[in-house]
Amino acid sequence: MIRIIKAVVFLLAITLVIFAGYRAVNYKFDTLKSAREQASPVTAQLRQKQLDCLARNIYHEAGYESFEGKVAVAQVTINRAESGQFPSDICQVVYQKNVVYERVLCQFSWYCDGPSAKKPMNGPVYTESMEVAKKVLLEGFRLPSIKHALYFHGDYINPKWGKQPVAKIGRHIFYN
Repeated sequence: MIRIIKAVVFLLAITLVIFAGYRAVNYKFDTLKSAREQASPVTAQLRQKQLDCLARNIYHEAGYESFEGKVAVAQVTINRAESGQFPSDICQVVYQKNVVYERVLCQFSWYCDGPSAKKPMNGPVYTESMEVAKKVLLEGFRLPSIKHALYFHGDYINPKWGKQPVAKIGRHIFYN
C-alpha cells in the first residue's frame, strides 16, 4: 500500500514538474516574441524611406560640401528626430513645415523652394549623399563637434538667433 502511495505521489510530482516546465518555456517564448516585436518597429521599407529622405536633405543642403559637411547635415537631421523637440521620424523632420504669422516656413529651405528643387538632378552628388546617409544612419558615424547640434545655416546668412555656435563646417555654422 505504501508503494502505491509513493508511486502516485511520484507521478503527481513528475506531472507537476512537467506542467511547470511547460508553462515556464511558453512564458519565455511569449516574452521573447513580445520583446522582438517591440524592439524595432523599423522595417526594411521604412528604413529605405528614411535613407531616401536623409539623402535628399544632404543633397539639397550640403550636396557640394565636403564629406564632413554632408555628415554634419545628416547628423543634425538625425539629432532632431531623436531630440523630442521635432517629429521622431526622419522624413517628418525633413519635410516639416510651420506657419508663423501666416507664412509657411520649412525647417530646411530647399523644401519650400518649389518642385524643381526637390528632385535631385546631379546623379553622382546624390549617390554620394546616399552613401553619407547610410554611413550616418546605419553605421552610426558621428562628428563629436556637433554631437547635440539641432540647427545650422549658411555662413552667408545671419538669422539673428542669439545662439552660441558650436562648429563651422564648410559653409555651414552649427548650433545646439
